[in-house]
Amino acid sequence: MAHHKTLGESLRAHGVSRRGFLKFCAATASMMALPPTMTPAIAAALEQARRPSVIWLSFQECTGCTESLTRSHSPTVEDLILDVISLDYHHTLQAASGEAAEHAREVAMRENFGNYLVVVDGSLPGPDSNPGYSTIAGISNYQMLMETLEGAAAVVAVGTCAAFGGLPQANPNPTGAVAVQTLAGDKPVINVPGCPPVPMVITGVLAQYLTFGKLPEMDQYNRPLAFFGQSIHDRCYRRPFYDKGLFAETFDDEGARAGWCLYRLGCKGPSTYNACATMRWNAGTSWPVEAGHPCLGCSEPKFWDAGGFYDALSVPPGDTGSTLLAAGVSGAIIGGAAAALAKRRQKADLAERQPVKIDELEQKL
Repeated sequence: MAHHKTLGESLRAHGVSRRGFLKFCAATASMMALPPTMTPAIAAALEQARRPSVIWLSFQECTGCTESLTRSHSPTVEDLILDVISLDYHHTLQAASGEAAEHAREVAMRENFGNYLVVVDGSLPGPDSNPGYSTIAGISNYQMLMETLEGAAAVVAVGTCAAFGGLPQANPNPTGAVAVQTLAGDKPVINVPGCPPVPMVITGVLAQYLTFGKLPEMDQYNRPLAFFGQSIHDRCYRRPFYDKGLFAETFDDEGARAGWCLYRLGCKGPSTYNACATMRWNAGTSWPVEAGHPCLGCSEPKFWDAGGFYDALSVPPGDTGSTLLAAGVSGAIIGGAAAALAKRRQKADLAERQPVKIDELEQKL
């Protein structure tokens, strides 16, 4: 059966060459913030990895997370990963409906008990809420989640609604919406927040699980550090303007046209952790800040209730911002110190880099 094939066999069946497979493994290593020297290990692990059964549950959500994933450019890591997992249940993508759809979920749970992954997008009414607020096939979201979690190996909460409650949980939270992790018990949960998340972050988590058979290193909010380990602010190409004290004051002033920092227009980049600035959207074309709009902080808990989207943070995080407000010194001095620090970090990063060519990888395998 198709779901018993190894990933290597599935890739070959899809016409992926050995060279293409190694490129895929190199991209996976980069995506997970691993050194290129890990590529052979990833290739060896993926070659023998079995297609995992994935049950995708959609609760109180807008389908934006699925849209984000399916509208990614092609061919990419997303396509390869989606081709080799066994997506056995997904409200939006599956052909079956009604009783046949629920039967597919039940069969996947029974045949892969203890080994399947549960992917959830959307929050759900809590156990003390009216179950009628959100039901599927006459089954409450809470009941369906509990049934599906029983035999799950791990849970991936995709999108801010699933990870942190998102919009449904925003004040006054009429449905009593809760995040998936509050109900998962002892099941390992990885949160992939974003409204919606970056597609490669979703598939990167699946690649991590396929490669190592375990979830990645995570932060205090159960977010993978490979993608959420640095703030938008630290990776933003407008950061030099922030360090120099150059800010756009309105969306159409001289600073905005020159690409200055959007901090004073409400950018939440300093307090938001995500990979938008480096992975970007639409085949790496752009992202909100590059398009001239401040970051809304959508990958953080309670971002809907964190104040106005266009209100500046009261105190900029980090030494640069604190010094800027507390000492009142000129932007030029702050910028000079930050630039020197950035150069030292860049030199250190370059010294640790280990470039590897595909031809060299082929010789190692």
